[in-house]
Amino acid sequence: MPSPDPTRPVRSDARRNRDKLVAVARAAFAADGPVALEAVAREAGVGIGTLYRHFPTREALVEAVYAAELDDVTASAPALLEEMAPEDALRAWMDRYAAFVATKRGMGDLLRASVASGRIATPATRQRITAAIGAILDAGVKVGTLRGGADPEDVTLLLLGVFLSTAGERDADRTARMLDLIVAGLRVDR
Repeated sequence: MPSPDPTRPVRSDARRNRDKLVAVARAAFAADGPVALEAVAREAGVGIGTLYRHFPTREALVEAVYAAELDDVTASAPALLEEMAPEDALRAWMDRYAAFVATKRGMGDLLRASVASGRIATPATRQRITAAIGAILDAGVKVGTLRGGADPEDVTLLLLGVFLSTAGERDADRTARMLDLIVAGLRVDR
C-alpha cells in the first residue's frame, strides 16, 4: 500500500474517522482486559479496513492514543491556571497526570516496545510533563503561594515515584494522599 502524501491535506471525513478511532481506543485501552481492534472499529462506526488505513499496526494505534493523551494532559496546565489558584491548579493537574498514567495499564507492553524502538521518545515526553509542571510552579512563585527554587524535574521524578509505587494497588486514596504531600511540600507557609 503506498504511503499517504504528507503534503496533501487530509479529507475532513478521514480526519473525523481517525479522531473517532483514537477516542474509542482511548476508552478501550483504559479498561481492563484485551482490546480487539475489530471492536474498536465497530464502536467508532467504521470498518476494520479504515482502522488499518489509519493505523497499520496495533502499535501505531497505541502511539496515537498515547500522543493524544499526552497532548491533553500537558495542555491542561494553562487552562487550570486560568480557573484556579496555582497551588490548586498544581493539585488538579497532578490528578490529570495520575489518570494519564493509570490509563496506560492496557497499553503497557506495546508502549514499552514503542519506547524501546524509539517511536515514542521518553525524554521528549518527560520534557513536556516537566514544562507543564514548571509553568504551574512559576505561576505559584509569582503570586507567592508556591516555593521558589523547586526544580520542576524533581517534581516530575517525585510524581513518577508515586505512580510507580502505587501502580498495582488500585488505591486511589493512597495516591491522593501522596500527591497532597507533594503539594504541601511546595506550598509557602503563610
